[in-house]
Amino acid sequence: MQRPLIAVLIASAFLTLNAQAADLLQVYQQALANDATYASARSSLAAGQERITQGRSGLLPTVSASGSNTRNTGDATSSEFLTGNTIKNDTDYHANTYTVALSQPLFNWGAWETYQQSKLSQATAEATFSQAQQDLIVRVAQAYFDVLTAQDNLTATQAQKVATTEQLASAKRNFEVGTQTITDTHEAQAAYDLVVAQEFAAINDLDNKRTALQVIVGQSTAELAPLRTGVTIAPPSPATVDPWISSAETQNYAVIAAGLNVEIAKREISRNRANHLPTASLIASTSHQRQTGGGSTVNNNAIGVSWNIPIFNGFAVTSKVRETIALEDKARNDLEATKRAAAQTARQAFLGMTSGLAQVKALEAAEVSSKSSLDSNKLGYQVGVRINIDVLNAQKLLYSTQKDLSKARYDTIMNGLRLKSAAGSLKESDLAPINALLVH
Repeated sequence: MQRPLIAVLIASAFLTLNAQAADLLQVYQQALANDATYASARSSLAAGQERITQGRSGLLPTVSASGSNTRNTGDATSSEFLTGNTIKNDTDYHANTYTVALSQPLFNWGAWETYQQSKLSQATAEATFSQAQQDLIVRVAQAYFDVLTAQDNLTATQAQKVATTEQLASAKRNFEVGTQTITDTHEAQAAYDLVVAQEFAAINDLDNKRTALQVIVGQSTAELAPLRTGVTIAPPSPATVDPWISSAETQNYAVIAAGLNVEIAKREISRNRANHLPTASLIASTSHQRQTGGGSTVNNNAIGVSWNIPIFNGFAVTSKVRETIALEDKARNDLEATKRAAAQTARQAFLGMTSGLAQVKALEAAEVSSKSSLDSNKLGYQVGVRINIDVLNAQKLLYSTQKDLSKARYDTIMNGLRLKSAAGSLKESDLAPINALLVH
């Protein structure tokens, strides 16, 4: 009676899932459109792409126009020396003035270094965004499989509850007819109470995992497509860890961004040293001044070169150079730390994937053995050579093995994604083979 009931529960669950199940790629597309962290990274990229235009502006000419238009009213009073007569003069006049000026830098090493820094800053923004793209893939996959793990735990716990319920009923019947002691009933009752508590915890965990996925995709998700039974997970390629570590130390986007920061720090030293150097600019201007009321009109055009030579500024430039040298050393140490972290992540993910594949294989064998053990204990219980606690322990072992096997598969898949992310090669297309492992 136990098997048909479990089969009905599993079949109904799969019918519900297949009715409106969303797969991994569909959830990822929702996250691309709605994830706030990814949207923030996209806006940061858009801001960073303006750096080159801003840096180049210091090398291009600047044109400005200024002017004024004023009307003056008043009078002036004076006395003649000989006659003593008072003379009153009207001083009303209208003045109109404008100037258009152009300045083109001829030599400004600081502006040139700022331009070079702007190109590096834009490249840093692009590397940071690429890392955010990879992070989104990993976050979505992790949240997706966390939900599946919670679902599998709940399904196994509910199946264990059904089996424990039947075992409790059997123990009570046998006690009533006198073939078993009250101890068997108490053991079955304790096992039932424990699995009920585990069911409540599993339901709560599933709700939390669904909420975590909802935070990423920005909306309530439909039922998720589960992993097919008995799937084969592809091993890492290449199959040795050294190429992955080498790739992590050179192609990881965090490492690339840290390397660009070192170059920016170098340019910052040169830019500050340029404050000791002279600057020169081509200047040109045209001006017009007209005054009415007996005034005059003046037009003027000018062209030439202006220059500036810094002599002394209280040791500020020297101090700033020393500061930027220290910051360059910090950037180099940050780069080395980032390389080591990327290499460690790649190594851990590689070992996690290879050991995970072995663990999955071992747990698959353990699942078969646990099923056989449970069947043997049930048969022994029926013929009286096994007691109730033996069946309960066998059931517990089987469902625990199934939970471990499910989690091992998900962890192995996730370690494969983390390995590619650490190596800087993770792309959206890498989700396709994983999506093919799901029930569609």
